[in-house]
Amino acid sequence: MPPSSATAEPLTWPDLERFIVPEADQINGPTSAQSLLRLFGNPEDAVRVTLYRDHHAWCPYCQKVWLWLEFKRIPYRIRKVTMRCYGQKEPWFVSKVPSGMLPALELDGELITESDVILLRLEQAFGALGMPMESERAIQLRQLERQLFRAWCIWLCSPGLSSRQQQQARSQFQSVARKLEQEMNQQSGPWLDPEGPGSVDLVFVPYVERMNASLAYYKGFRLRQEHPAIDRWFVALEQLENYRGTQSDMHTHAHDLPPQMGGCWSDDNPEAAAIASRIDRGEGLGQDEGVWPEASNQGMAARALTRVLRHRNALLASNPLGAERFDQPLRCALTHLMLNQHCHPEAGSAVALRHLRDRISVPRDMPLPAARLLRQALEATAALDGSERPRPLPLRDRLDQNPMTFRTAG
Repeated sequence: MPPSSATAEPLTWPDLERFIVPEADQINGPTSAQSLLRLFGNPEDAVRVTLYRDHHAWCPYCQKVWLWLEFKRIPYRIRKVTMRCYGQKEPWFVSKVPSGMLPALELDGELITESDVILLRLEQAFGALGMPMESERAIQLRQLERQLFRAWCIWLCSPGLSSRQQQQARSQFQSVARKLEQEMNQQSGPWLDPEGPGSVDLVFVPYVERMNASLAYYKGFRLRQEHPAIDRWFVALEQLENYRGTQSDMHTHAHDLPPQMGGCWSDDNPEAAAIASRIDRGEGLGQDEGVWPEASNQGMAARALTRVLRHRNALLASNPLGAERFDQPLRCALTHLMLNQHCHPEAGSAVALRHLRDRISVPRDMPLPAARLLRQALEATAALDGSERPRPLPLRDRLDQNPMTFRTAG
C-alpha cells in the first residue's frame, strides 16, 4: 500500500531496535544464505559433506548443488569463498583448489569439483533425487538446459546486433523455451520430474532464474508471461521454502550478471527501459519476479531492518556520504520501512541512499520480499531529497561488493 501522507521524525537507533525479529534457526530451520552448518535434525557427527560456495550466494553452479543438498536434507557444512568478480580469492581455498573455481565439495574427505560431477557423486553416495541423472530422459533434459543456456547467451551477450539479428536471437531462444514447455506439459504436475522437483528440475533452476531477470531488464522480454508452463514451474518452486532460501531478485541478477557473462546488451527499446527503471527503483515486476506465499509486508520489513542493523556500522562506514552524515538519512529510510510514513532526509543524501539501494544482494543479505521493501523505502526517501543518482554500477567487476567489508561486522 502507498505510504501515509503523514511525515515522521526519524526513529532513533534504540527505537528501531525494538522492531528486530529473531533470526531463524540456521542449522535446522529454513534454507538460509547465512548458514554455515545444516543438520536437518541430525547429530553433527552425521556430517560427511562440506560445500564450498560463494559469499554472495549468487554463483549459479553453487546454487544447483546447494539446492540438491537442501532438497535431499543431507547434513553438510558450508565454507564461503569470494568469487573473483567481488574480490580476491582466499589463499586457503586456492591451495586446496588451484583453479579457484566454485563450487567444490568434500565428501568423506574426497575433494570434488564441477557441479554436475558433484551431483553425480552425491547421487552415488546418498541416492537419486527423483530420476537418476544418468538416466536417458535426465541426460536429454540436461542437454536441453545447455541448449537453452546457449540461446540465452547469444541473445543477451552478443553486442551490436541489428534489429533483424535481435529478432532472430529472440526466436531462437523462444524455440528452445517451447521445447522446455513441451517437456513440462508431458507431466501431470508442474515439474520435469514426474515424482516432484527432482535433480533435473534443479539443474534448470539457476539459469532459468537468471534468464527471467536479465531478459526482462535488458530486452523487455517477460519470460513468465510468454511461456505459461515455465511460469507454473516457477510458481510451484516459490511454494517451497528450500527454494525460496536460495532465490535471488531481478536487481541482483541484472547487475551481477554483466561481469560474469562478459557483458549484457540492452535492446534499447522502450519496454526494456521501462522495466529496467522499475527494477532499479526496487519496484520489481510482481508475479514475474516471484510472489511468496504468506509473506506479510510487516514481517518482511522487520527482517530487512534486522539485517541492516546487524551490519549498521559497516553500512555507515562504507557509504560515500560518510558514517556521520549518512546516519540520519539511513534512519529516515528505516523509519519509512517500518512506519510506512515519509521521513525527510537531510539535504544532499539522495545519492547515498541510492548507493545502498543498489547494493542490497539477494539472498546474501535477506529474502527477496524483504529486499524489495527495503529498496522501495530507500528510493522513496531519496526521492524526497531529489533525483540525483550515484555512479552507475560497474560492469567489469563488482569489487564494490567485496565481502571483506562485512565479514568483521555483526
